[in-house]
Amino acid sequence: MKTQHTAQVLHRKGDWSGPADMCLLDYTERFLRRKKLTTKDGLSFLVDLPQTMSLDHGDALELDDGRYVEIAAAEEALLRITGPDMVRLAWHVGNRHTPCQISSDHLLIQDDPVIGHMLEHLGARVQKVHAPFTPEGGAYGHGRTHSHEHVATAHDHGHSHSHGHSHSHSHSHDHDHDHGDAPHEH
Repeated sequence: MKTQHTAQVLHRKGDWSGPADMCLLDYTERFLRRKKLTTKDGLSFLVDLPQTMSLDHGDALELDDGRYVEIAAAEEALLRITGPDMVRLAWHVGNRHTPCQISSDHLLIQDDPVIGHMLEHLGARVQKVHAPFTPEGGAYGHGRTHSHEHVATAHDHGHSHSHGHSHSHSHSHDHDHDHGDAPHEH
């Protein structure tokens, strides 16, 4: 009878070392709590984390027998964004809460024809590519920025806030933040 291995411990990139098998997951697949996965070498195991978490490229899951499985970003369909005003383009991507990987000369986002078309209308050059996707984490470190799903490790609190713009635009939404030692205002 085959023994099913379980991973209940996540080690963040830089907090683990040693030999490891590798598991390729795309951006969506790296957001999980309980799921059966298979490594590149064919080892099947069950991930059973205490809460839903965003796994990052370079993190490792520790199996119940002490072995590590390194998480690697798999190639997926993306849009490579370039243009004359990258700061403005990045602002429009962020304003739509779209996960974004930022490089010095381009942005990478998931292949979304609506966002791609909008960026083309703003003067961007949009090119379809297949590459690993490792977007920026939330303002407080690890976590997802879309749909306001933030992974918190210190203390959490729900609240509503208004973004202090000089015009009448404001919106409220619930957030969970890892504030750590950083000061914050609301």
